Amino acid sequence: MAAVAAIYPVFQSLNAEVLAISTDSVYAHKVFTEVSPSLSKVAYPLVSDRTHEISRSYRVLNEKTGAALRATIIIDPEGVIASRLVNPLEVGRNVYEILRLLQALQYSRETGELVPANWVPGNPGISRQSKLFGKI
Repeated sequence: MAAVAAIYPVFQSLNAEVLAISTDSVYAHKVFTEVSPSLSKVAYPLVSDRTHEISRSYRVLNEKTGAALRATIIIDPEGVIASRLVNPLEVGRNVYEILRLLQALQYSRETGELVPANWVPGNPGISRQSKLFGKI
């Protein structure tokens, strides 16, 4: 959460809503934000999923432990899941890759173009009718 907090204004500039959802209680969230220097900077909502309803609906709940997996879910403006990334518990997220993915999804939506591997903002996309398919 702290890494996202550091560049949260960039997500806001892309009209993205950020929610941090965990199976921890609202009381745990309150303590974390008061005790942790990095979590005290979180300016987006922390959502408690004590009932596991959200985690189950996105299929990121570890039923044995009752904890959600480390997942990042991007939902498009129509409410459709555009991307679902699940990291192993021992591996943290790369907030810059999440940002790049969001930018790529928005670029494709705006231009109608496909986004090639290793695309970064400023690079061109690929026309859906491209004769380059399979050659790049």
